[in-house]
Amino acid sequence: MANKPSEIVQLAINAGTYKANLSTSNFMVRGFMAGLFIAVGGALATVCASGIATPGIKQLVLGSVFPVGLIAIVLTGMSLFTGDTMLLPMAAMHKKINWNKVFIAWFWVYIGNFVGSLFWAYLMSVGPLVKGGGAELTAFGANAVAIAEAKTLPYMANGAAGMWSAFMKAIACNLLVNTAILLALSSKNVVGKFFGIWFPIMAFVSSGFEHSVANMYFIPAGIFSGANVTWGQFFVWNLAPVTLGNIIGGFFFIGVVYYYCYKNELATE
Repeated sequence: MANKPSEIVQLAINAGTYKANLSTSNFMVRGFMAGLFIAVGGALATVCASGIATPGIKQLVLGSVFPVGLIAIVLTGMSLFTGDTMLLPMAAMHKKINWNKVFIAWFWVYIGNFVGSLFWAYLMSVGPLVKGGGAELTAFGANAVAIAEAKTLPYMANGAAGMWSAFMKAIACNLLVNTAILLALSSKNVVGKFFGIWFPIMAFVSSGFEHSVANMYFIPAGIFSGANVTWGQFFVWNLAPVTLGNIIGGFFFIGVVYYYCYKNELATE
């Protein structure tokens, strides 16, 4: 059984209202776990795609295993910044919360996501990415370094054009991420939620789009493993434009569009 589109939007508004009224500590804990879960998906994708030479096949493998993170987040109720760029504004547009609550929640969830992702990046950098906890990288570690450099250095080399590319990839990414969340809300059973999440997330990862929270894992994991990337380069040439693009993709392309389409069919109380 599936919910109707207007029911999906109502559920999204209800979720945004609920999340906006959590405490700061709850934002942080849920954000930490969501960042950790996304990093688990990123780490799994790094390991599984190591050694694959054919680019298309490599991207398909990356995309096929990465969704485990969002599946865990949605089914256990944790808080992911990229999803909250849609859910909380929809609640604000429906006047269930004020916009101040949206920005406060975004801030604390973002911080929690970063800390959770960073924790898993460090864990991987002293675990599977190196041989026996030493300095020598495994094949997985070498792949982590390559991913971190590929997500930063080419953008930097192309200046404004590179930053625009990262921004546009981030819009596409969060359009698909929030489509996945809406599809999860469309289903009334776990299997339906699983597949509703899996296909759009597979599409964004395989297409090479940019997700701010995933990059909070991918690039620090590479930096910890010796990538030729500084923290400043990570923040300026990837995280900043990708975060902005994710906000546009989730808020405007999904939140505003779907609220506009179904606002007249929603409950007013």
